[in-house]
Amino acid sequence: MKNEKQILEWFNHFHTHPEVSWKEYETTDKIAEILDGLNVKYRRFTNVTGLIAEIGEGGKVTAVRADIDALWQEVDGEMKANHSCGHDANISMVLGALLYTLEDPPKDKRIRFIFQPAEEKGNGSLTMVEKGALEDVDYLFGVHLRPQEELGHGYFCPSIHHGAGIFMEGKITGVDAHGARPHQGKNAIDALMGIHSFLKTVYLSPFEAYSAKLTKIEAGGENLNIIPGSARFAVDVRAQKNEVLEDIQRRLEDGVKGIEQLHGVRIQYEWTDYTPGAEVSEEAEMIAKEAITAIAGEEALAPAVITSGSDDFHFYTIRHPEVKAAMIGVGADLMPGLHHPDMTFNVSVLDRAAKIVAEALKKA
Repeated sequence: MKNEKQILEWFNHFHTHPEVSWKEYETTDKIAEILDGLNVKYRRFTNVTGLIAEIGEGGKVTAVRADIDALWQEVDGEMKANHSCGHDANISMVLGALLYTLEDPPKDKRIRFIFQPAEEKGNGSLTMVEKGALEDVDYLFGVHLRPQEELGHGYFCPSIHHGAGIFMEGKITGVDAHGARPHQGKNAIDALMGIHSFLKTVYLSPFEAYSAKLTKIEAGGENLNIIPGSARFAVDVRAQKNEVLEDIQRRLEDGVKGIEQLHGVRIQYEWTDYTPGAEVSEEAEMIAKEAITAIAGEEALAPAVITSGSDDFHFYTIRHPEVKAAMIGVGADLMPGLHHPDMTFNVSVLDRAAKIVAEALKKA
């Protein structure tokens, strides 16, 4: 009960003090304050937020990661930082796992706690890799709340198979013209519609999960009699497999070249915020299964979750393929969904989830 109360107190603090990516200053300070109180050693950094803590002794390392940033979104008509992705819960579950691990500290290995900034930017994990987060690591675990349609309350899955995602951000440059003289210009909207139509022709095997769609269009101004020669756009591309995402990228690049030639415009673009799909270790997944059944029982074990969402957690294994990794999913009546400004979940699950993470760290 003591640990459960403490975990809830930590959650309430982080929930009411959200900070956006790369600006998690108070969040990092609070985590450091908690670690100081527990006499746990940690490393902070001069140029980025987040920190890395460690307990135990030995050459081998088992690690767990908690993402600490919030989203910037409109909530009740006001733009603000908001923990609608549940990172406040992730921090609290991992800190709770630390509490339980300290009750029986490892004697033959080290356990590392990675408190990572900027997951929502898709590159915070890369910074932690650069800071040595995975040095000597054999196993890496993550933990994340799942929406109700993926995982029911009180159920836990041993791995989350996120999809890969990337954005194409582009600018179309043509020539403005009077609305009465379209032949004198190069209409950027025509090129935009060409891109939109082309996306509908990208067909891959029906056995693959993927999507590509326009998510931003900017063209024209206040004067409705001007045919706009310039426009901006963005395309959101997702796939369950990394190689399928790469295939779609190649097709889009070829399509954009053809549209550029057809309409006589210039289309400049860049690929941004790439997040790889999950590379799940069978060994790490099995350890997570054993931890779930040991703490919550066989009846609480759910199958692996396959989701089109993405998470930069998987950069860790892309950069360090020798590391065996899995992310544990937590069912908590999360509604209406992740990233919804009014997202809520049942906080009573946090303590049990923390025990499961601690058990996985112990077993690895």
